Amino acid sequence: MFEGLSDRLTETLKKVRGKSKITEDNIKDSLKEIRQSLLEADVNFKVVKSLLDRVKEKALGAEVLKSLDPGQQFVQIFHEELKSTLGSEKVDLDVRSKPSVLLLVGLQGVGKTTTAAKLSLYVRSKLKKKPGLVPADIYRPAAIEQLQTLAKQNNIPVFDTQVGQGVDDIVQKAKAWAEAEMIDVVIIDTAGRLQIDDALMSELENIKSSWTPNEVLLVADAMLGQQSVEVAQGFNDRLGLTGLILTKVDGDARGGAALSIKDVTGVPIKFLGVGEKADNLEVFHPDRLAGRILDMGDVLSLVERAQEVIDEKEAKASARKIAKNQFTFEDFLKQIQMMRKMGGFESILKMLPGMGQAMKQMKNMAPPEKEIKKIEAIIHSMTRQERDNHKILNGSRRLRIAKGSGTEVKDVNKLVQRFEQSQKMMSQMMKMGMGRGGGRGGFPGMF
Repeated sequence: MFEGLSDRLTETLKKVRGKSKITEDNIKDSLKEIRQSLLEADVNFKVVKSLLDRVKEKALGAEVLKSLDPGQQFVQIFHEELKSTLGSEKVDLDVRSKPSVLLLVGLQGVGKTTTAAKLSLYVRSKLKKKPGLVPADIYRPAAIEQLQTLAKQNNIPVFDTQVGQGVDDIVQKAKAWAEAEMIDVVIIDTAGRLQIDDALMSELENIKSSWTPNEVLLVADAMLGQQSVEVAQGFNDRLGLTGLILTKVDGDARGGAALSIKDVTGVPIKFLGVGEKADNLEVFHPDRLAGRILDMGDVLSLVERAQEVIDEKEAKASARKIAKNQFTFEDFLKQIQMMRKMGGFESILKMLPGMGQAMKQMKNMAPPEKEIKKIEAIIHSMTRQERDNHKILNGSRRLRIAKGSGTEVKDVNKLVQRFEQSQKMMSQMMKMGMGRGGGRGGFPGMF
């Protein structure tokens, strides 16, 4: 996510961190480099100018000049102003009424239909409300079928839109359906176009007037940069948008749309689409994204992911096993699976402060995800008895495991050796008090 921009900004800000005093002369080159990085990332030039003018003004203020660490203070000022550009604070969905109506709009190909399904899962799992999906893209029968399929896969109620049915008829019948099904939040997936036109806008205006929505959410492709900003302006002028959902953010190395769209349109970003899976929809936190861009990490999001995934009882049981040096390969396999649910090893590392640059320096090492898959394959090739007691792994057993996992005996030996070392290390750490209080139980130091 925004790796290209993040790398350039991090390198530039490293130079500023070493300054013992901030003056207009010694930050001039840094501001120039930052400006160039932002423009190359397709950030709107007016947004860039406004951002850097604010940074310069605050950085040269008397309070900063007297600070103990002016270089670090400059970085903090830039972080705060970047956060302000992104929107300052998280803006929640308005789902206070029953049913609340979320109208999804946007051009073709931006991922509206999959976003509608993701949003329904968010409503159910995070807001604890009953969602209902309404397919209203009458020009693409495949879109209707796709949304109905996604709804069934995830056990989400969906209105039975018929091919050839008019939009007005869909809306009126969906109202009665939502009431009968006791739907809390209705999500309407509308038709898109290759470009904004009067016919599209008129249709959306009719839907809006027929069933007043709590939210009019534009789904926009983050990878289109300034084009997405222009699209957002066009939709906002006609429909009065209440929020934005940026899709394909995981594939966007530049970040131009995310950094420009709120400042230009005044419409807050509410969600980021960060992958193709049904749960790959993140609530947008401006402060956390600013931290990620500047390689300051996003520990709060990491903690939230852990709380969703980690079973407290299992974590305490793992901690007790570690303390008694009884942690097994079976336990380790469970932790690998838990880590996958949290987004994978690399995703977790990227959320830790400073790890973006560290991972870049480790690029010549074996990719962590590949190593984890190899470890997982080896453990899966063990019997349950072998997982519970690795001491019985003699030569013939190790040969069988290597063949079964598509690896070599030396890989199995290496894993067992690392595992034993990790057992001892983790046990010692627990005895020293680092795991006191029934902690969640970490990953043994296998990597």
